[in-house]
Amino acid sequence: MTTLFVLDVPENTAVAEVAGRDPAVTVDHVGPYFRIVSDSDSDIVIDRRATGCRHAVWYSSVAGLAQSRITQWDKDAMRIEPR
Repeated sequence: MTTLFVLDVPENTAVAEVAGRDPAVTVDHVGPYFRIVSDSDSDIVIDRRATGCRHAVWYSSVAGLAQSRITQWDKDAMRIEPR
């Protein structure tokens, strides 16, 4: 299971929304965080431009990972893969 945590603040809402568009991804809450999970062993891929996030917000959006690793996090996209 691939899991990404993002702090639930207005600046990060679009990150969770865009991630949740993938039918293999579910988004819920754990405390003050969005928990973004791919139940299969597939990657979570989030297109930065689709989120509308500026670079400063984009590069500060990740709060944590569980059983996962970041393999891409650039101006185009974020890719989280299972560990």
